[in-house]
Amino acid sequence: MRDTSPHLSPAFLTWRSPRLGLMLLLGFSSGLPLVLTETTLQAWLTTTGISIETIGWFGLVGWPYLLKPLWAPLLDRYAPPWLGRRRGWMLLTQLGVMLLLVLLALLRLPQQLLEIGIIALLLAAMSATQDIAADAYRADQLSPRERGLGAALWTGGYRLAMLVAGPLALILADQGGFPLAYLCMAAAMTIGLAGTLLAREPAVAVAPLALRAAVLEPWHEFLRRPRAGAVLIAIVLFKLGDAMTVSFQTTFLLRGLGFSLTEVGAISKTVGLAALLAGALLGGALMVRLRLYRALLLFGVLQALSNLGFALLAALGKSYGAMFAVIAFEYCTSGMGIAAFLAWLMALCDKRYSATQFALLSALASVGRVLIGPVAGYLIAAVDWVVFYVIAFAVALPGLWAIARLREVIDRRDD
Repeated sequence: MRDTSPHLSPAFLTWRSPRLGLMLLLGFSSGLPLVLTETTLQAWLTTTGISIETIGWFGLVGWPYLLKPLWAPLLDRYAPPWLGRRRGWMLLTQLGVMLLLVLLALLRLPQQLLEIGIIALLLAAMSATQDIAADAYRADQLSPRERGLGAALWTGGYRLAMLVAGPLALILADQGGFPLAYLCMAAAMTIGLAGTLLAREPAVAVAPLALRAAVLEPWHEFLRRPRAGAVLIAIVLFKLGDAMTVSFQTTFLLRGLGFSLTEVGAISKTVGLAALLAGALLGGALMVRLRLYRALLLFGVLQALSNLGFALLAALGKSYGAMFAVIAFEYCTSGMGIAAFLAWLMALCDKRYSATQFALLSALASVGRVLIGPVAGYLIAAVDWVVFYVIAFAVALPGLWAIARLREVIDRRDD
């Protein structure tokens, strides 16, 4: 059973484990490029008059987040000649992200639509590779009692980056154009570089001695576990409803309700900063005392209810107060849900194959987020926004049912 005595308070854990503070910086570095290839790029396309069907197809730029397990074994097997196996790859990919953001800033819409799609795809691939290394670092470095708070702090940094790369970038774009915004985001990646240089390389189990072993053994080890198939299905379903809501959130606020870029950035998204930090810290604090199963189920229910909030907002129309409340609730509950979910993925990893197994599991979790774009685009064209968000709530329910069926399996990995 988990120790829930007072000495395991979040403040105690942070003081005794300064590496937890670095989770904020590394989470920020992971979240920044993701948003720039999704919601911010979506806003750029929207403001230049690109059709909503084409915007939906741009959601497929996220395919590298699904395919990253294909090259994740390389990061388990090989180490760059600097900083170690985990930190070396983190540094290399962070520099690559910065370069690609600069290249994206040199392009223009709608004249160079194809070129922007190609660079965005390469950026997603580099970002996905950064995630492989950073996720493995987190899984290797954090002890079982640190996972919940570490995941919460990572989520705080990740979602802070989403606010910087989303609302702040939109404000910059409204004032000086999207190229300026992307150049500023390239500079913001130095935060992740600082986290990598300040971090210590974790002491991990012996790396695979051959590439064949690095490719095959993570699968074999995982699939031999009890109810492995059910676990994989639950991972796919858990964030599906949330992914559907987020897929067209920016377009909903801009086109559906008529808010301006500045309003979306300065009002709707910045409200999420306080909510996200509160949600991440609250989730981390609760997870010090809650079993992982209870955290997943409770936070998952709250996460699903946030979809109904958007349905209510769609029914009310343009309302600053309603947008404030709905966005705050969505960011808070999403931060809590992600914290619990990341802690679960860390618990599922065998440290010999952290890069590959976490890449496999997180890629499965990205299936809904990547594939839902085209489906959601055509669905929105066929129904109104209220119906769309009610459907998103219904889509979240199978994930909760899957978690409820796996209580014994989840508890076993929580010790």
